[in-house]
Amino acid sequence: MGIEKGIFNRTRLLLGDSAMERIANARVIIFGVGGVGSWCAESLVRSGISHITIVDSDRVCITNINRQLMATTKTVGQVKVEALKERLLTINPAAEIDARQKIFCAETAESFDIGAYDYIIDAIDSLKDKMLLIEMACRTKAHFFSSMGAALKVDPTRVKVAEFWKVEGCPLARALRQRFKKQKRKPARKFQCVYSDELLENKGYNATCGSERCMCAKAMTGPGDAALLNRRTSERRAELAPAILSEEEEGEASHEWCSSKAQINGSLMHITAIFGMTIAGLVLKNITEER
Repeated sequence: MGIEKGIFNRTRLLLGDSAMERIANARVIIFGVGGVGSWCAESLVRSGISHITIVDSDRVCITNINRQLMATTKTVGQVKVEALKERLLTINPAAEIDARQKIFCAETAESFDIGAYDYIIDAIDSLKDKMLLIEMACRTKAHFFSSMGAALKVDPTRVKVAEFWKVEGCPLARALRQRFKKQKRKPARKFQCVYSDELLENKGYNATCGSERCMCAKAMTGPGDAALLNRRTSERRAELAPAILSEEEEGEASHEWCSSKAQINGSLMHITAIFGMTIAGLVLKNITEER
């Protein structure tokens, strides 16, 4: 057991040996490690998850600092998954952290072998890619949890959990459901989402990151990803056309795409972190209740 015995002493005291063994053996993959996914990953690792894959194509931008776990003035420009991996290994050096600087999309989806995981977590915001992940995850035996939009919110008491088709007041969830219905597609099974029915308006304005230290995804990617990401950015702009989404839905769906976004929306750490930690809590609740 080594160092892990000390790290998880308080967790073991609460949950017991059997639950801790199941937690340590669970395999988790998180798609998107921004304001939601990064906090989810930390919560899981601090709770004893030892096998975790983190997926994100971006590098840390200076505008990530207000809400993303691994984003500091010292990590600006670093690959997000690598910066987060370094952080997670300082928590549990024995953890197996698989960091993949990669885009999840139709072209890359099969390379992740998501059926090999016990838990799949969706913290991405591209409608097209989110729909694909939902469909693929729901065809596996893995437990699946999805984050809806976390931008334009302040009130922590309005963060909730509901089954996808019962989420109310969330433009991103509504846009996803509309697309599923329009395309006559449907997830193979039900799944839980974390969301908030609060929707505020931006009081300031900023068309880009507004900083020379901007690390936009379209400009800073891994080898071989630049062309793909540029193409996906163009597709995303078309995807968010007003003819498809209302103005509020367009902004909500595009809140994490830096200067390639159709619109930049404000977001706060306490909300994005609550989203991420709530998902982590759902994972742990499921593991500890399983027999």
